Amino acid sequence: MNKRLYILDSAIFLLPTILVLTFIVAVPFMISLYLSLTSWNGISSTIPFVGFDNFVQLLTTQRFFSAIWFTLRTTIAVVLIVNVGGTLLAEMLTRGLRLSKFFRAGYYIPNTMGGIVIGFIWRFIFVQGFPAIGNATGISFFSQQWLGTEATAFWAIVIVSSWQSIGFVMLVMIAALSGVPKDTIEAASIDGASYWRIFLQIKLPHCMPYIATCLFWTTSLTFKMFDLNMSLTAGGPFGSTTSISQLIYQDAFFNSRYGLATAEGLLFFLMLFIITSLQTYFMRRRETV
Repeated sequence: MNKRLYILDSAIFLLPTILVLTFIVAVPFMISLYLSLTSWNGISSTIPFVGFDNFVQLLTTQRFFSAIWFTLRTTIAVVLIVNVGGTLLAEMLTRGLRLSKFFRAGYYIPNTMGGIVIGFIWRFIFVQGFPAIGNATGISFFSQQWLGTEATAFWAIVIVSSWQSIGFVMLVMIAALSGVPKDTIEAASIDGASYWRIFLQIKLPHCMPYIATCLFWTTSLTFKMFDLNMSLTAGGPFGSTTSISQLIYQDAFFNSRYGLATAEGLLFFLMLFIITSLQTYFMRRRETV
């Protein structure tokens, strides 16, 4: 009887959570699965069923693969720059640097700003600020059309995205490096270990859980990029900076191809799930080594 009461009490407590997950996650996901097999335009009362035509179209057109390639390249570049740069900044700011609190606040402020705002600010900088500096100094780095070519537009997005995100990783790694045992570092110094050897072989291994969190956060955030490149480049020039999220938005609300956009969203979810799962798996293995 006690066991039955325990099961009943557990079911009663779990029921609200089960209902929320069912109606907010499971039901919309099943509806998305069905809509991905249709050619619905998002408005019509009729929903024509087309089977796997949307997926076949996506996998046989260059437009979708171009968005995937841009998203993957951006994610790899930003994740490397942000995590390496944020870790190095954290290491410098935990070594008793003067005005360290001022620098911590300064590096973190961009992370508190929205992507739309940052995109418009940097659009002004790239379009008017940099050319003015280039004309005044004669430095070709500033004079080039940062948003006018495919290569420079890509690096413009990488620069702005890294500038926005590096402060978060810096703060996380400051907390991680501050927790490294002092006696371990002192023992290594007495044994003659160099600064970089202590950093690479003692500090970083102690920080692996924090590094895993930063990698997961930056990967998922950059992979889902939408607002920044929408306001900075609007997907141009010639669609070269169109991310997967932006492509889904365009197909759903501009091209009235809701079924196709839903299919893109499902493939996008599958890719992100695989990438983050592999990342988490390998980072956990690294933590246990």
